[in-house]
Amino acid sequence: MITYIFEFIGTALLILIGNGIVANLVLKGTKGSDSGWTGISLAWGIAVFIGVFVSADTSGAHLNPAVTIGLAVAGKFSWSLAPGYILAQILGAMMGNFLVWLNYKKQYEATEDTGAILATFSTSPAIKSPFWNMVTEIIGAFALVFGVFYIAGGTMGDSPVSLGSLDALPVALLVMGIGFGLGGPTGYAINPARDFGPRLLHSILPIKNKGKSDWGYAWVPIVGPIIGGVLAAFLFMLIETLQ
Repeated sequence: MITYIFEFIGTALLILIGNGIVANLVLKGTKGSDSGWTGISLAWGIAVFIGVFVSADTSGAHLNPAVTIGLAVAGKFSWSLAPGYILAQILGAMMGNFLVWLNYKKQYEATEDTGAILATFSTSPAIKSPFWNMVTEIIGAFALVFGVFYIAGGTMGDSPVSLGSLDALPVALLVMGIGFGLGGPTGYAINPARDFGPRLLHSILPIKNKGKSDWGYAWVPIVGPIIGGVLAAFLFMLIETLQ
């Protein structure tokens, strides 16, 4: 149970800091409107660092269903634990974004741009093209999960792979790199829980001027990262069998 709790806490911290910077940037009446894409990419790296550092030694700091599924496919994580981890990640993401909403309550009330409000919860593409948006998410999640295998010191065999607290910095730098280099087309969800949980919360909360939750796009940041994580697992297994 404690591992699920720390997955919840780590993911909540991830979203609190990550979507907190988005809210600070796009909502009306904040003091952070000049942060720009650089600020967003840096903040998400910091968010990953905090989430991983806090939860790593207890849960392994997956914080992302794509990581959980990728590790399970490679035999580095028990499939029996995967559903609980994924549920904890989704609920943690919802809690993190709920705290963002509380923190910026008056700014949400002052904001009339429905797209800006949705951006503080979930991702949306710069140019909407579901197939190519999914390709972007696959590539980004592949880079993340493949990197996690080696940052965590993965080897073949039955030994599990999990992140330790000392791995928080390289994972944070990896996410920053993905944001700077690959994030522009879709806003780089690279994490189904990071998008689905907050999007669900957006649909529930009584936010003035919130508009629609764009469920027609919601499958892209779910399916894309999972495919990317599975492909990363397959490549990891292939490389290890050749050594």
